Amino acid sequence: MLNSILFYSLDKAIRSYRRLAQANIDRAGLDITIDQWLVLRVLLEYDDLTQQEIAERVFKDQASVARMLALLTKRGLLSAVPLPHDGRRTQLRVTEAGQQMLDAVHPIVLENRATALSGIKEDELAMLQQLLERIALNCAPAVS
Repeated sequence: MLNSILFYSLDKAIRSYRRLAQANIDRAGLDITIDQWLVLRVLLEYDDLTQQEIAERVFKDQASVARMLALLTKRGLLSAVPLPHDGRRTQLRVTEAGQQMLDAVHPIVLENRATALSGIKEDELAMLQQLLERIALNCAPAVS
């Protein structure tokens, strides 16, 4: 049975959450995807990331991130500011419109999380967090 395979259940939970989250964002009339929202959040939290670093933080390939960055810039949610010390590079910044979008999505994200975690005790969540971190570490490439 597939449901007896831990990673199948884990993937099913993640996909179910993403469907719920995107449906609630769409229902609110906000024109943004979960992945685009994640990219905006990452860029707000971290300065001067490369596309590869953004891709690693949002668990997407570099080509997908490049498309999202272009779209977010075209929609005015991001701007590319030239770096004064390197004219060939730009630094991506969340614009005021991008911040407004993040602010609009924030309460929906909190509600989505509350729905998904309903009925799960704090100690269970702490244990789950620890176990997921251990799995991630187990799967990380060995550093030589």
